[in-house]
Amino acid sequence: MDIFNQLLQGFATAATPVNLLWCFVGCALGTAVGVLPGIGPAVAVAMLLPITAKVEPTASMIFFAGIYYGAMYGGSTTSILLNTPGETASMVTAMEGNKMAKSGRAGAALATAAIGSFVAGTIATVLVTLFAPIVAEQAVKLGPPEYFMLMLLAFTTVSAVLGKSIVRGLTALFVGLAAGTVGLDQISAQARYTGGVPELLDGIEIVLVAVGLFAVAEALYAVLYEGRVPESQNKLSKVHMTAGDWRRSWPAWLRGTAIGAPFGCIPAGGTEIPTFLSYATEKKLAKPEDRKEFGAAGAIEGVAGPEAANNATVTAAMIPLLTLGIPTSNTTAILLGAFQNYGIQPGPQLFTTSSALVWALIASLYIGNVMLLVLNLPLVGLWVKLLKIPKPYLYAGILIFATVGVYGMRQSAFDLYLLYAIGVLGVVMRRFDFPTAPVVVGMILGPLAEAQLRNAISIGEGSAMVFLQRPMSLALIFVVLGVLVLPRLARRWSARRMPI
Repeated sequence: MDIFNQLLQGFATAATPVNLLWCFVGCALGTAVGVLPGIGPAVAVAMLLPITAKVEPTASMIFFAGIYYGAMYGGSTTSILLNTPGETASMVTAMEGNKMAKSGRAGAALATAAIGSFVAGTIATVLVTLFAPIVAEQAVKLGPPEYFMLMLLAFTTVSAVLGKSIVRGLTALFVGLAAGTVGLDQISAQARYTGGVPELLDGIEIVLVAVGLFAVAEALYAVLYEGRVPESQNKLSKVHMTAGDWRRSWPAWLRGTAIGAPFGCIPAGGTEIPTFLSYATEKKLAKPEDRKEFGAAGAIEGVAGPEAANNATVTAAMIPLLTLGIPTSNTTAILLGAFQNYGIQPGPQLFTTSSALVWALIASLYIGNVMLLVLNLPLVGLWVKLLKIPKPYLYAGILIFATVGVYGMRQSAFDLYLLYAIGVLGVVMRRFDFPTAPVVVGMILGPLAEAQLRNAISIGEGSAMVFLQRPMSLALIFVVLGVLVLPRLARRWSARRMPI
């Protein structure tokens, strides 16, 4: 009851006209920023940090929370309509969402993304309200062995999105793993695979690779192989979900939320692991007739599940930030800096020392969720009209947005050369039916997995037995083996039972 009373007080603070205005402006700005490739929520919060220097702390935190939420949703819009992820978290959405748009179902894809974001964000906010200290306490018990096994699980489950050929899919995955090693070694600080190019010392930007493989490759492929691009690109669809779409979406929303929420509490790869795990889960659980839509006409579960997982993760990330002072993403790290600018240190004592601010912030998460839904659902029809733009202008716009977005990250001309080189690689991969998503997965998780593996081996004093000696790590090993072995056993079993 004490939590309920404090939450009511938080709503009383957050629902003042000024704070509501800050929340609305944050959601609107975040959505607009999320649409731009290369400019994610972390960059948006960092750019706008000086603006709120003279603003009251509670209003400032509510404003940043709105940007945080809005940017995560905004990335799904261009992912679905233009195959241009604004964030790496939206990459999975692009895989099925853009195929839905091309087959005339852009409205349903945008609607399920908006509603899924609302459902997952609300459930995860309830979890933040009720279980923040408990969940955070359990999350810090995970160490490098458990983190490495989580990433190994992601590598194995990504086989669900590898395309028609396992060999081609694994090739793409290892290309991404190799690209992830470029730059300075995380422990020895030795330059690796830079070829003497100073710009590569910091590694290759993940967003740059995602934009190059998806957006630039999409535009270049359309130019080079115009006759092979489906003419349904400009086809308009209904801007609402059918009864069948609702039936297929709501279980995916709940499953995505269940997968994403725990990942928000642990620094194990951000939103990429849960979104890919959600996609793999939806593909495995889909009915045979629905499974045929994955990678073809576009399956609505492949949008609903990952979008829910994405938003559940970013919401649950507030738990370790508020209760332990541990940021689990770039954006929450900048939010931590924003707290410290006001002389507030997140941690176990925050709920006591700054109770009013914390509960107002949590209340604003509920309000921000509703605002995003109200803001974006009416705009679905407007967004869908983007598909009426003639193809030459559409693809020229994609290239301009991609170029400006990537140049804005570091103001480096080298990044532009690299962007278009990666775009050409994406065209070649599409031409020969190599899936592009595993490249980005390998790049994101490769360096993280390497660091956690080295830390785990150090903990075990050079022995790999450390993975078997910890219960959670051992349990994850069995899950990985199950993912690898059980589908093959099931196929053999069903083949034996089929009449000859």
